[in-house]
Amino acid sequence: MKRMIVAALLLLALGADSKPDAKPALDQASFDKLGWHLSCQAYTFRKLSLFETLDVLKRLGVHYVELYPGQTFSPDNAEKFNHSSTPAMVEQFLAKCKETNVTPVAYGVVDLPKEEAESRKVFDFAKKIGLQTITSEPHPDALEIVDKLANEYQINVAIHNHPKPSRYWDPETVLKAVQGRSERIGACADIGHWARSELVPAECLKKLEGHVISFHLKDIDEKKEDVIWGNGKVGFADVLAEAKRQGIHPIMSIEYERTEGEELINNVAKSIEYLNAQVIQLAKGSEK
Repeated sequence: MKRMIVAALLLLALGADSKPDAKPALDQASFDKLGWHLSCQAYTFRKLSLFETLDVLKRLGVHYVELYPGQTFSPDNAEKFNHSSTPAMVEQFLAKCKETNVTPVAYGVVDLPKEEAESRKVFDFAKKIGLQTITSEPHPDALEIVDKLANEYQINVAIHNHPKPSRYWDPETVLKAVQGRSERIGACADIGHWARSELVPAECLKKLEGHVISFHLKDIDEKKEDVIWGNGKVGFADVLAEAKRQGIHPIMSIEYERTEGEELINNVAKSIEYLNAQVIQLAKGSEK
């Protein structure tokens, strides 16, 4: 009996350590044809450290990452990685990105205050690690400074929409914010949060035509909880078709806010597979 118990425990241990192959197929040629880049918002794997997240992205075949300010650095360093991190941490992070073949492209959602010195710290950090975009929900009073710094550093600022009643839940407020600003100031279209605000994401996207810089991609059910893409009420296919019609070339960040561990990884993989199938169809007949 004792040997049987030991054997059973060994099998359980092996099962716990074994991981299914979660790497989805990705037709990069089709993504390239549309000019789309698939990233992942690190908040998806917030239960993990940033270094562990980069390892997961390597496993999933995702080559771009959007950082967020509150994630622990590594299994050996519980400090948060953000625009206040030390030069040594930045160097270690960039080395880990090279090791995992993941390129940092965006950072947020992070505050950009009207105090220029404070906002400049965020832009300095973004420049050091080679980012294209800062994702933020700046106060209207800060927009003049933000626009100035965006052009000085040649880094975009994408205004993000959290659900109602946040400042930018309605695309009309984003349009008002970008009016009279340079092309460096635009929208981060969080399609799941639009649906949580009882808006139609494809219609929101139409309103923002000419101003969309990036996406946070998610799908939600009637309970407003994340589901595998294509199974919710966001109208994912309509959003992608509208993005193609507008001819925009955004960073599209995966953001899955429910489940954890292997279940989360596999849900993300299935979502990527859905996106990949949609992209292949949309790329057919597109001009190069």
